[in-house]
Amino acid sequence: MGSTDQVYKIPLLQEGSSQEGMGMLILSAALPLISTGPHSWLSWTDTVSYQYIIVFVGLYMAAIGYGALNPCVASFGADQFDHTDEEERNRKSSFFNWRYFTLNAGSLISGTIIVWVQEHEGWLWGFTIAALFVALGASVFLLGSPVYRYQRIGGSPMTRVFQVIVAAIRNFNKDLPCDFSLLHELPEQSSSIEGSKKLEHTAGLKFFDKAAIVLSSDCESVGLIDTWRLCTVTQVEELKILIRMLPIWATMIFFCTVLDQMSSTFIEQGMVMDKYIGSFEIPAASFQSVDVIAVLVLVPVYDRILVPVFRRFTGMSNGITPLQRMGVSLVLTMLSMVSAALVESKRLQIARAEGLVHREVAVPMSIMWQGPQYFLIGAGEVFTIGLTEFFYEESPDAMRSICLAFSLATYAAGNYLDSFIISLVPVFTARGGNPGWIPDNLNEGHLDRFYWMMAGLSFLNLLAFMFCATSYKSQSATRTP
Repeated sequence: MGSTDQVYKIPLLQEGSSQEGMGMLILSAALPLISTGPHSWLSWTDTVSYQYIIVFVGLYMAAIGYGALNPCVASFGADQFDHTDEEERNRKSSFFNWRYFTLNAGSLISGTIIVWVQEHEGWLWGFTIAALFVALGASVFLLGSPVYRYQRIGGSPMTRVFQVIVAAIRNFNKDLPCDFSLLHELPEQSSSIEGSKKLEHTAGLKFFDKAAIVLSSDCESVGLIDTWRLCTVTQVEELKILIRMLPIWATMIFFCTVLDQMSSTFIEQGMVMDKYIGSFEIPAASFQSVDVIAVLVLVPVYDRILVPVFRRFTGMSNGITPLQRMGVSLVLTMLSMVSAALVESKRLQIARAEGLVHREVAVPMSIMWQGPQYFLIGAGEVFTIGLTEFFYEESPDAMRSICLAFSLATYAAGNYLDSFIISLVPVFTARGGNPGWIPDNLNEGHLDRFYWMMAGLSFLNLLAFMFCATSYKSQSATRTP
């Protein structure tokens, strides 16, 4: 298991950071109210300046709290299940599914109810309600304290990683023994890392094995071993596992790049489509709710219907492996780009037929046609839960929290990659008076070509993932019980 004692405390600390961030946002919304009037000590200009500062500080504090909270909650929750018990193993797989379900349920509430309150009652009420939800979540978490399963602390995983790297570099000129059993490892059954099982030596990445070479000077200083010069095989294998998971991690970045289209190009596309259903107008940004609803519908379907069906054919408790789930998610997001490209091609065809190419106006094509591309991404998200499950199952026992944090970094990397691609597209497409693929007036552009490009890149990324997945060897077999 992971370092659950620390993992238990960190959510409490980060709940505090999130709560403080929400408090700052409440203050920013209340500042104009308390600083106006004949006895106000602030001018309106000063009030706005302070308000900006408080808003950004509050947002950063809330973001830091959420960023640290998310992987720890996932790890701590999964640590409550006994992996040696078949029934609990099944429940652990379901835990990851329902955790993602609740995240999207919260997203739906914040994107509908909270937004409605902010628009009709003011930002102060919206932030206050959100802060109350944060406080309620922390209270519910604390209520379970007496029944939680707590694991032993495994120390700092990053310290162990750097110890292996430093020790391997120091032994760069030393030759590895022909018999790998001569590498340093504790004779006891238990690992030198608190709360972690021993890891058996594996072939490959032999350079790092040099960190476990026992020198004559090490033999003379028994009991006083410098861990920056001599590491155990288990420590070395921890680093090897992280390195072997890197290609899988890298191929999932593009999934998040496609995911990011919902908050960028999909909205731009929706803004130049017919947003009315009768007299009711659907804001283009609000159409992202289709993705959230897809997740809320498909998670129960996957967990309660598809997993038992898959289990019957594969015999695996999870139904299919996390890597297979991730592969399906990449296929679905690729199809989402194909759907978006087809919709945009039809939209541009209508724009040309109606003579709207040079007019920055909406085209008479219903925004409902965007539904399939949003739904396919939502379906892809349900299957990409396998990424979280993969990093939890494959990571060393004492490194699960940091590995889950690493898996979540794909979202940040995907966001940056999306920004890079979108900024690069005009450089190569807007030349010689050509407006490019994504101009200000999309009726003059070729957003469909951008989507086809993304579909092509998704296909290449899928091939890379398949190669990495078929080459990957599960590390669970290397653990010594």
